[in-house]
Amino acid sequence: MSVLICDSNGELWYTRAKELGLDYISMPYFVDGQEYYYDLGEHTDFRKFYDLVAAGNIPTTQALNPEDYKRILTPYFEKGEDVLYVSFSHKLSGTFQFLDLALRELKETYPDRKCTVFDTNSISLGAGIQMEEAAKLKQKGASDEEILAFLQAFTERVCVYFVVDDLMHLKRGGRCSALAAFAGTALQLKPLLSTGADGGLTVLGKIMGRKKALRTLADKVIAELEDEDKYTVYVLDADCKEEGDRVRDMILEKRPNANVVRQIVGPVIGSHCGPGTVGVIFVGAHRPVPLAK
Repeated sequence: MSVLICDSNGELWYTRAKELGLDYISMPYFVDGQEYYYDLGEHTDFRKFYDLVAAGNIPTTQALNPEDYKRILTPYFEKGEDVLYVSFSHKLSGTFQFLDLALRELKETYPDRKCTVFDTNSISLGAGIQMEEAAKLKQKGASDEEILAFLQAFTERVCVYFVVDDLMHLKRGGRCSALAAFAGTALQLKPLLSTGADGGLTVLGKIMGRKKALRTLADKVIAELEDEDKYTVYVLDADCKEEGDRVRDMILEKRPNANVVRQIVGPVIGSHCGPGTVGVIFVGAHRPVPLAK
């Protein structure tokens, strides 16, 4: 028997994770000299986090170490349970190198147990929506093999689009060059970003101005959304609720039957994208492609 687990970088809201019976790994972040672990919003003080960032505190994140992973996985193995871990993008963190080390060590103690890891090649609710669908299948009695087969196809349909307000947050995280960050900020260019097929961040296009960028997010959902009666559309904001609500309303104006869920970006993801980020996650025909020139 296996247990399905995920991680908090998938950003499923804690009540949804509980409904689905999902265990999760809490990922760490640091701000104002203190370490926290994101708990999918259950006890998270979002206001405190974003106020600290606005005041000039630079938040950081850190990979879990092998001992952390052994501590997390050992209780499952001790009970004779295997683990199916649906994870956020391996391309975006070194933490999975430490997971591999931990699993090699655990194999020596628990040779009959296994941990199968599925890389969603995505982040935030781009990973979370895959975790959600895997858990729904698990509740219906699907085997690990059936869940993995579903995810292999489903991951290619998950669309993630987001725009950031300040490119310097991506620059600090090593995901944007200094030159691009300064130039983009000075010119008020808003890059439309996504996760590529390899799970890394990719720029799909550059949009002039904030208002047009938000309109573009809504238009992408309106044009590309499929199976709107089956899958959730997530609209996320990093401490810019009114703009996130505006994107939601633009979507519902043209797609009134869509199940649009609004959510705040958590501190771990927020540490990299920064306040003012707005994103949309939904299911389309295929992963995003660059904007037409």
